[in-house]
Amino acid sequence: MKSFRFALAAIAAFVFGAAHALAGSASLVLDARTGRVLSAENADTLNHPASLTKMMTLYLTFEALHQGKIGWSTRVVMSPTAARKPPTKLGVKPGDTITVQEAVYGMIVRSANDAAAAVAEALGGSEAGFAQMMNARARRLGMSRTYFVNASGLPAREQVTTARDMARLAIALMRDFPGEYRMFAAQGFTFRGRKIRGHNNLMYRYAGMDGIKTGYTNASGYNIVSAVRDGNRRIVGVVLGGRSAKGRDDKMASLLDQHLGRAAAPAGSRPVAAASSQGAVEVAGLPGVRLSYTDTDRTSESGLAIAASTAPAMPADRPTAVDGTAGVTPAASGHWQIQLSTAATAEGAKKILVEAQSAGGAVLLGASPHTEVSGTGSAKQYRARFIGFASREAANSACAILRKRSYDCTLLPDRG
Repeated sequence: MKSFRFALAAIAAFVFGAAHALAGSASLVLDARTGRVLSAENADTLNHPASLTKMMTLYLTFEALHQGKIGWSTRVVMSPTAARKPPTKLGVKPGDTITVQEAVYGMIVRSANDAAAAVAEALGGSEAGFAQMMNARARRLGMSRTYFVNASGLPAREQVTTARDMARLAIALMRDFPGEYRMFAAQGFTFRGRKIRGHNNLMYRYAGMDGIKTGYTNASGYNIVSAVRDGNRRIVGVVLGGRSAKGRDDKMASLLDQHLGRAAAPAGSRPVAAASSQGAVEVAGLPGVRLSYTDTDRTSESGLAIAASTAPAMPADRPTAVDGTAGVTPAASGHWQIQLSTAATAEGAKKILVEAQSAGGAVLLGASPHTEVSGTGSAKQYRARFIGFASREAANSACAILRKRSYDCTLLPDRG
């Protein structure tokens, strides 16, 4: 735990020092099936996430739902602090409550800052405590250049991310919560008699788009993360630092037009999360709620069993550096890992890991390449591993795919 806190502190120090050098424009498009980068511009350069931050708040909310810590009908108290958040917001009075379901749709459709803060306080004890949870999860998902300060994305100099990290988060939402991810397709919802329309204008005009989030502050410019599918093709796009909402949307539409046809379309395959922009959204345990998808409200139904789904890893433009030092505790420690094979040299282990990342694709998102050193002198060996899997099932899925690609793969126990 001490080393993990040190890692977070180091990241914080890095972003504090780099915040003044944020780039205004960045983008990335990737194939959501294979993880292949189709287009990249300043994809690893820091920028402010604005309301894209709520994607992580929603990730942790969905996680708490799956863990049984909260339910869709759980009441969340709107504290005076949360109620004072500036717009956009639901406008709930201090001391009143909203359900988790209302908060989730408030964040997705309205980008409600008060809802995000209220959920953060409920799950983390305070918004600052919740931000620590956000950063811990970001590390486990491989979001190495992201640092969160609050749950909403409201201006904070230290709160930064990259186009690549936001794409990682989008695919993690698809992979880990395929049922809940479908909620991002909502173009509107009814809150206490008010019909609320969403901010994501591309949802209304780009065929095949099923989400996921927009954001804006003066410091960040206009941001958007989008996911589109066409038959068996599926891509994720990120645009950061747009100068106007229209300019951002037009750039995203252009990128999607250019690259959707380049995505893999294997016969008989299924999208990472088969979310439709038409029809009712169904989520496990979610009570009926009025949602807008076209001009007609549709009532969602409860009871969809959330099936296991895998999403592609997102490779860096160049191979990820492999830690070859024995005894160093990685930021993702305490979680499941897999071992592929051993090599006589650190470079040999690195080569195994880089090639496996390319071969593994989908199942290696959220895991980090790592070299474990054992022995001394002529008996020294370098074990090629991927660490940081969130569950036994995720690690097993990775091994299953890698074995099909002729890799030896062994599941190692939870280090926690």
